Amino acid sequence: MLKAPRTLTFKCAKCAKAVQVSLQKVSACSHITPYSGVCSCGEVKLHAIGQPEAVQAYLASNGLWTHHH
Repeated sequence: MLKAPRTLTFKCAKCAKAVQVSLQKVSACSHITPYSGVCSCGEVKLHAIGQPEAVQAYLASNGLWTHHH
């Protein structure tokens, strides 16, 4: 099984600078891998890998998402 990278880099949607997102709490859950970060301009960047429903819920949460089994 592949390990998720600890950080990913994206272009900020607001200022086009590079913004690095970090892997959030690593768990045994395989259906979502959430990332978040803040650009130097203050724009929050959320990203996730996994099941589409879980990813959509995470991205729509504005960073206030929690995951429970």
